[in-house]
Amino acid sequence: MSKIEINQLSKKFIKRNKYIEALQDITLSIQPGEFVCLLGPSGCGKTTLLRILANLEKTSTGEVKIHQTDKEKPLQSMVFQENGIIPWLTVEENVAFGLKMRHLPSAYIKERTDYYLYKVGLTNFKRLYPKELSGGMKQRVSIARAFANDPEILLMDEPFAALDEQNKFILQEELLSIWQETKKTVLFITHSIDEALLLSDRILLMSSQPGRIVKDINIEMERPRSIEKVRSDPAMTDIFLDVWEHLQNEVKQARL
Repeated sequence: MSKIEINQLSKKFIKRNKYIEALQDITLSIQPGEFVCLLGPSGCGKTTLLRILANLEKTSTGEVKIHQTDKEKPLQSMVFQENGIIPWLTVEENVAFGLKMRHLPSAYIKERTDYYLYKVGLTNFKRLYPKELSGGMKQRVSIARAFANDPEILLMDEPFAALDEQNKFILQEELLSIWQETKKTVLFITHSIDEALLLSDRILLMSSQPGRIVKDINIEMERPRSIEKVRSDPAMTDIFLDVWEHLQNEVKQARL
């Protein structure tokens, strides 16, 4: 059974008394444990699709199903592009926040929190507040909190877009390490083709507005991967060029 099923989903917004179609006839399925990256030109509705899956937006037409296997777990957690951590809580309190909201046993909360602080390299910073952290450290807190809460699916909206290249590569590796251990189902928005090739099992390419899924690309390269291996592999280079051409064409089309 698919973990996520979307059938003929469309989404329209009203803007200045006009309907704007953000998404059109989206149909796709994502299997349990898959890491799927969503690529498309700016304004194509990627974030809107994620917000629908997070139940922050409603569909105009169509159907979305997330098959839940454990009613004790939250259905989804979302990591945003801008850091979404709570400024008046410490690093440790932020990571534990979702678990505390579920009123889980204190010993379990501490064990999960300590474990994911260790996984993202923040054990020595757990007493600090967000104002004392760098941008990369704040995103580590967001990732640790999302995984610690143990959701059925993980939704990530360009979580590394604002980071420098060095921090981005470090966090990509940390994310993959945790994902390979937990095998969470992940839907990840990015504008970076390199990032999609490094992280994903599949890349879904979207058209310019209204957003449609126009291509579904399987990434066959074995794991673990590194950015050096991705960039030097001829098959991955071909995929990179194919995706690059698609994005260029969609950007040009959007300007017509």
